[in-house]
Amino acid sequence: MHLTYSSHIRKTIAALTFTAVASGLCFAQYHRDRDADDAFLPSPVRTASTVPSNGDVNPYGVAFIKDNFQTGSGPLQHGDILVSNFNNNQNLQGTGTTIVRIPKSGSPSLFFQGTAPLGLSTGLGTLQYGFVLVANLPTADGTSATAKPGSLLVINNQGKLIQTFTSAQINGPWDMTVVDKGDRAIVFFSNALDGTVSRIDFGVSDAGLTKLDHYTIASGFMHQGDPAALFDAPTGLVYDQRGDRLYVASTLDNAVFVVRDAMRRTSSDGPGSIVYQDNTHLHGALAMAEAPNGHLLVTNNDVINSDPNQPSEIVEFTKDGQFVKEIPVDPNQGGSFGLAVNKVNDDTAILAAVDDNTASLTIWTLNLD
Repeated sequence: MHLTYSSHIRKTIAALTFTAVASGLCFAQYHRDRDADDAFLPSPVRTASTVPSNGDVNPYGVAFIKDNFQTGSGPLQHGDILVSNFNNNQNLQGTGTTIVRIPKSGSPSLFFQGTAPLGLSTGLGTLQYGFVLVANLPTADGTSATAKPGSLLVINNQGKLIQTFTSAQINGPWDMTVVDKGDRAIVFFSNALDGTVSRIDFGVSDAGLTKLDHYTIASGFMHQGDPAALFDAPTGLVYDQRGDRLYVASTLDNAVFVVRDAMRRTSSDGPGSIVYQDNTHLHGALAMAEAPNGHLLVTNNDVINSDPNQPSEIVEFTKDGQFVKEIPVDPNQGGSFGLAVNKVNDDTAILAAVDDNTASLTIWTLNLD
């Protein structure tokens, strides 16, 4: 979301660079039998600044460094969380160039800085071979009128850019989900400039990624430029391997769709089917993640069917479209955007979500016992 910071606020944010806003851990005391229908009930743990030394703001993408990630001799450690920034220090959308590393404890640090303008979007993921994938949607002046198609970047575990993928089907990549199969990776991403969803099949080795196939698998999602959010378009993606289904959160449609046969599909027959449309709780569906109980978590951009009594919420719902609960992120509208969930083990999961009103990441821990 685009935010108009005063000069004083920008200086205050810069002064908080790489300092944890709140440290220490307070784990959820949630001990009872659970089943697939239980609500995902996190407990707040920690908040950390996502502002690097160059002053980038508007954090978007969130990704975990999982235990199978090859860290090598680089700065990344298992359990780290990465956050991509969409705006520069002047708060111009589509110009942020940095990815911040937030460790389990201690202060955040810069992991990657590219060449402006990039506009690192919500599309952020990792591969066990030790690569970080990030999408970008650059602009010349922070407006949708100057937006460019962008690309997918491949960054190694040392924080160095090693590959850039572009094509006619990469058209403003706005969010992304990665299916990591070791020597093969499948990347689904939504495009803000044309309202489509694409799939790229990659071969993966120590040397990097090789593109094998690229298909547009869904289309027809509503999309438009927006001064507040740059674009309203299809955003969050969750892949359900058991049913070969891709769930797509579409902001302007204010709905979550399902695209069937997502891994096998080689063409589009439209946006798929609506599985969740809820004008009471949805206010412009944005980023999306799967909770440990199999439910879906979607953020709101608060521009569609806005409700001042429900600002910056994460909405939990079942895959058959039943509302479960809301999780507040910020007391003001426009703060909730990217999020990710990592199941650490059978007992513990972590939810991390950005608040781009405060340029910070909030982390919750859930005891799954």
